Amino acid sequence: MPLEIREDDLTHPATRALVAGHVAEMRAGSAPELVYAYDLERLLARGVTLWSAWDGDALAGVGGLAEIGPGRGELKSFRTHADHLGRGVGRRILRHALAEARARGYASVWLETGTAPSFDAARHLYGSEGFVPCAAFGDYVDNPLSHFMRLDLA
Repeated sequence: MPLEIREDDLTHPATRALVAGHVAEMRAGSAPELVYAYDLERLLARGVTLWSAWDGDALAGVGGLAEIGPGRGELKSFRTHADHLGRGVGRRILRHALAEARARGYASVWLETGTAPSFDAARHLYGSEGFVPCAAFGDYVDNPLSHFMRLDLA
């Protein structure tokens, strides 16, 4: 699938809708204190970059990278549009984000994802790209709904 991946300023209605839907779904399935998905405001914060993948005029997915410390990044708000599931969109955005992390000189990239079966594909994707399970990091709290992973780049 020919995808154009570009840095996104979150002004396009399709991007805003996909991010809002992602956050709403995460909030529906977790206790409020355990929802770590970035909303539009947090994605626009300094130190966060969001990319969107486009198949022509159709939004295929989004994914972000936040700087969480010197030499460390965190993946945020990865979501594939329902019309593009199973087509490698998430992998393409992930590889783009990891290339950017390397270009920024990050030594490691971290992430938090869910433990429910609906997150199986995400955990598989991250594992297939070299991420390994790790303990909770940063301000995260170890809990049964979160699965933490890390990839060392250096």
